[in-house]
Amino acid sequence: MAQGAISEKAEFSRRFVTLGLGAALAASPSLVRATGSLTGFHDVRDYGAVGDGIAIDSGAVNRAIEAASAAGGGTVVIPAGHYLCFSIRLKSFVTLVLMNGSVIEAADPRKHAGRYDLPENVYEEQFQDYGVSHFHNSLIYGDGVNDVAIIGRGLIHGLGLDREGPTPRWHGMAGWTSPAEQGLSPDAARRAIPREMAYEGRGNKAIGLTGCRNVLLRDFTILQGGHFACYVLGSTNVRIDGLTVDTDRDGIDIDACRDVKVTNCLVNAPKDDAIVLKSSMALKAPRFCEDVSVIGCKTSGYLLGTVIDGTYQPSPYRSVDDIGVLGRIKLGTDSVAGFRNILVSDCICENTRGLQLGAIDGGVLEDVTFSNILLRNPVNHPIFVRLSGRNRAPEGNGPSQVRRVSFSNINVSGAPGPYASGVVGLPGGVIEDVSFSDIHVRSAGGGSRQDAARDIEERPKSSLEPSFMGAFPAHGLWVRHARNVSVRDVSFSVDRPDARPAIVLDDVQGATIDGVRSSLAPRAAVRTARSRDVHARNVERLA
Repeated sequence: MAQGAISEKAEFSRRFVTLGLGAALAASPSLVRATGSLTGFHDVRDYGAVGDGIAIDSGAVNRAIEAASAAGGGTVVIPAGHYLCFSIRLKSFVTLVLMNGSVIEAADPRKHAGRYDLPENVYEEQFQDYGVSHFHNSLIYGDGVNDVAIIGRGLIHGLGLDREGPTPRWHGMAGWTSPAEQGLSPDAARRAIPREMAYEGRGNKAIGLTGCRNVLLRDFTILQGGHFACYVLGSTNVRIDGLTVDTDRDGIDIDACRDVKVTNCLVNAPKDDAIVLKSSMALKAPRFCEDVSVIGCKTSGYLLGTVIDGTYQPSPYRSVDDIGVLGRIKLGTDSVAGFRNILVSDCICENTRGLQLGAIDGGVLEDVTFSNILLRNPVNHPIFVRLSGRNRAPEGNGPSQVRRVSFSNINVSGAPGPYASGVVGLPGGVIEDVSFSDIHVRSAGGGSRQDAARDIEERPKSSLEPSFMGAFPAHGLWVRHARNVSVRDVSFSVDRPDARPAIVLDDVQGATIDGVRSSLAPRAAVRTARSRDVHARNVERLA
């Protein structure tokens, strides 16, 4: 093929990635005129796909992708039908279109002939989950590709994917010994673990992208996406728009990436996080997750499948702490390097855990903004910021740092009584420069004097989850081990009388409280302990 034709098709594919099918066609009439037909398009049925839900069609899909790639780029079309697949391998300058009525179902190697591509990474220490360590065992994956897209109104059904996996292996685990200490190579040490080998050939993610550039994911639906429905690692310039994800583990994960926008997505994840940013060691080196925005999304924790079918049924799931569902927006499951320049805005979170963020693995969380959030019926703390020293990271990483975090225009209703919002650091590890403005929370109340007098244990090596802390000594906001805190124009109302102050500051160095409304008398609304340079004014009682 002439070089000019290859370049034209590659350019068409790039436009497709950016604009979508209709706009790309309108913008590239020369391609249609020059060829007389849409030769840049590859229908998977022309490559042997059957689409009956019985035949394994991943071979045909991969042949179509290879053909498009060999032509310098193109568009692979999945027409209406039911396609049972193992690993589908994305290539640069290729767009995968899931047409209306198309279903890609993840095959189950325990039932179907075939297997997923084998895990590609071997680690001396595996600090992150098995599902974060390997990407070739995904239903659809891209490794080091650029200018790729998955778009359309089709469905990805991860029916045959695993939602569990082997536990991490690192020096913080009881009984851990390194491969070197065992006299083994890292791969031999991995193969000596029966549970690790039991997952060979099985898949655990609907979509896994690592080391990619210029990516668009738009408009399709993921049902039951395995351990991770959509995981993006170490990638740049990623756009995720208009996805519907209804799954029973993580929804959308952004790990060690830069320049990412997640917009207009609906993510239901009752049994794990809905939209989560991470900074793991999966790239074998610390890397920031930065310049990321999550805008116009909705997260929830309803029963699996009931957001897709529109019935929104309650989930009975209680998680390991027996509190309830998850489904939240979170920063910091892994925080080895950390997070910076993060914006979460114009989102609705319904029947989920609250907004959660922090640094616990020796990384830095800084310059983070949450704004214009509606949080309805959270099952635990509406807002929780944490600094701790779990340090699931190479030895010597740390200490963790959290600074310059802003919350504004957040409305919370239906919050449970025991779980106020919190900003919780460590002795000698303070959280700095946190602001709350235009925050309004209505909770069940009912806190006792015993709750108000609680002295919550520190647990300096805890994870991000605050469950062990139980009821906070405040019914609105509890801050411990922090510096330079601003609280302006906030209200904390309760359905039942609550004996706890609205705001408690413990070991806080510098705070401005201006404009607080609660159900308590002004003198009882704010309490300080071990704190200095605290200035409070305009503290009022709600009618």
